[in-house]
Amino acid sequence: MRELLRTTDPTLIPFVTALLDGEDIDCFAMDVHMSALEGSIGILPRRLMVLERDLFRARAILRDNGVEYEG
Repeated sequence: MRELLRTTDPTLIPFVTALLDGEDIDCFAMDVHMSALEGSIGILPRRLMVLERDLFRARAILRDNGVEYEG
């Protein structure tokens, strides 16, 4: 799996997950339970992973929907 997105915005992961689900691209959110360690202040980023074969399409979907990402 490859990292598609890294963010501290708690609304972005569900939004992007819904976009990818709509295009039948499987994704996996990582670090979602890190808030227990950080005290729920939102400083540790969450990551969204996709399969290597879906990375190009997933990035295109983010661009088409105005989602900023590094990579």
